Amino acid sequence: MMIFHITTSEAWQAAKASGAYRAPSLDAEGFIHCSTREQVLPVAENFYQGQDGLMLLVINPDRLDTTLKWEPPAGGGPPPGVDEDKMFPHVYGEINVEAVVDTVSFERNSAGNFIMPAI
Repeated sequence: MMIFHITTSEAWQAAKASGAYRAPSLDAEGFIHCSTREQVLPVAENFYQGQDGLMLLVINPDRLDTTLKWEPPAGGGPPPGVDEDKMFPHVYGEINVEAVVDTVSFERNSAGNFIMPAI
């Protein structure tokens, strides 16, 4: 099963140049927030409204050079639209670019809602 991470195009370009992706949450919380396919849209709607130029990283957990843990959502309960008992994938370290098997533009529709790309 693939996991997903929402980021900016600029951050992904920098990761490709350096060989690893590093989110601000890694320094602030000790891990990079990721989602399952079912969690992507609720996370986007709750934390990325009004942001443009986003990318969705498709990550193969088997290719990660660091630790992946399945944990409850950080900071309390899950965002609306995610079941209380669902765990989130958290990556405890940089994401090596070889673990990212696909990247797609993550856009909103005309109503301003994010749409899951066909991946």
